[in-house]
Amino acid sequence: MFHDFLVLGGAGLVGLQVCRQIAQQLEPRRIVVASLREREAREACATLEDEFGDAVAFVPAWGNLFVRRAIANTPRNQVLGDPAMRRDLLEELYGDFDVAYKKNHLVGMIRLHRPEVVVDCVNTATGLSYQNVFVGANKVLERLDGDNYPKEGVEDLEHFLLSQSVPQLIRHVRFLHRATTEYGTRVYVKVGTTGTGGMGLNIPYTHSEDRPSRVLLAKTEAAFGHTGLLFLLARTPNSPIVKEVKPAAMIGYKAVRTLTVTDKHGNSNLFQPKKVKVGGTLDLRDGEEAYTAAGELTVSVVDTGENGVFTRGEFAAITALGQMEYITPEEIARVVTLEIRGANTGQDVISALDGSVLNPSYKAGLVRSVALQDLRHAEANSELPSIALGRLGPPELSKLLFEAQLLKETFQSLRGILEHEGTDREPKAMSKAVSQTLEKSSVRHIAPSIGIPVLAQDGKSLLRGPRVNVPEVVGLSTTVSLDDKAQVEKWAQKGWIDLRPANMRTWHNRVSKMVEARILLRDSGSAAASIHSYLPTEFEIGEVVAWIFNNEMGGHRIK
Repeated sequence: MFHDFLVLGGAGLVGLQVCRQIAQQLEPRRIVVASLREREAREACATLEDEFGDAVAFVPAWGNLFVRRAIANTPRNQVLGDPAMRRDLLEELYGDFDVAYKKNHLVGMIRLHRPEVVVDCVNTATGLSYQNVFVGANKVLERLDGDNYPKEGVEDLEHFLLSQSVPQLIRHVRFLHRATTEYGTRVYVKVGTTGTGGMGLNIPYTHSEDRPSRVLLAKTEAAFGHTGLLFLLARTPNSPIVKEVKPAAMIGYKAVRTLTVTDKHGNSNLFQPKKVKVGGTLDLRDGEEAYTAAGELTVSVVDTGENGVFTRGEFAAITALGQMEYITPEEIARVVTLEIRGANTGQDVISALDGSVLNPSYKAGLVRSVALQDLRHAEANSELPSIALGRLGPPELSKLLFEAQLLKETFQSLRGILEHEGTDREPKAMSKAVSQTLEKSSVRHIAPSIGIPVLAQDGKSLLRGPRVNVPEVVGLSTTVSLDDKAQVEKWAQKGWIDLRPANMRTWHNRVSKMVEARILLRDSGSAAASIHSYLPTEFEIGEVVAWIFNNEMGGHRIK
């Protein structure tokens, strides 16, 4: 069984109950209780320690999981108000993934604590959608219409870019994937949301704006976009077991209290109203000094945790039959705990998707053979070979297909590659032979024309066309330096046809593995049929590249 747990959002309404259920049911050694704020994390741990004593080590952790460690405890409004911090945040969101990964706070938390199980109770969709991309869009549009853009509109544009939920979600799940894989997390459970408490597009509740609420619909888009990314994570080799529990009702409640509360503007004061005539203009933001104070807004409310506080009237309306209705955090936590234990609750959304999607079919496999045969006949009657267009990525795909085509034209078969020249001269001899083939091959014209250059066998010249796909054009500059050997090596591996001996040695080694796997399949039958096998009897360039994706790039499906 599992011993070490990390509960993200562990101080929240659901998260605290998840911690309790884990402590009661799963005999943990340690539970890291993570929250946005230090005070919340410490108070939650103190509460749990009072209940469970020394039986479990409760460890507080805190900070914003979506940003780098250096600003994880800096309020977002302060980050957005600082031009340098905003630029750093933009770079982490839209810039180099590997650089951002090393700095991310969630990654650092997983690296530090090495949990076997991560339970994510953070209301991710709410956090992202409530950054309110629509307000940012309106500001940018106003700037674009004015004469003072771009100088005075840069801050609004940066805010707008930082409020986009899609890039934030993608980065978040990619960070999660790499961190859980690198640091040995075995199970990841997400407590998600429908965004509307289970209601439809006709949901009557908003955040005081007109309905349907764009912000609520953005929350649903983020919530199910997150589910889709977790569906992919669950189908990624070497990832943890991935589950999602998605409540479709209002969650509550924590307590009934009488509190001094605030309205949507952050106001907690009561004022004597003043009468104005209906006519002329109405100032929507009047100064408070013009009004007489009448006490504080102190009322009895239901505290529903992250969802805020509701008055008796609001709570009665939203939980009524036919409205959002109601589910308790204890019920959610119980399902989460059962899923961690491996019980089949029937309420894991990822499993439900797995069971309902349409998977590859036997008929399609048969038709594939017919299509490939027809393509082969059509290609024989065409002036150009059917290799690649460069539209389907990654860039390695076109590069590898063209290299495989040149090898096929040179050696005719996979065994022909292995039998070429003497062992000590194979890479150099292969390089020379393929270079000679290029001179009379259609690849010489097709590849450079679609943006795939050819690096000569001596590495000193590049055969190119009007456009070069790799490196990709980023921003306004279309010029790069070829003096950086490390960069040239990276580009050659990613998207250039490489005729150098070193690359021929790589091809020789991978072809050896393909041939060995084919022999094993013949001698061992279906037991040997896997992604490691090269199934065709002929040199099929697409099958060769698929074998490379399966065995060298980790790009294979597991379901």
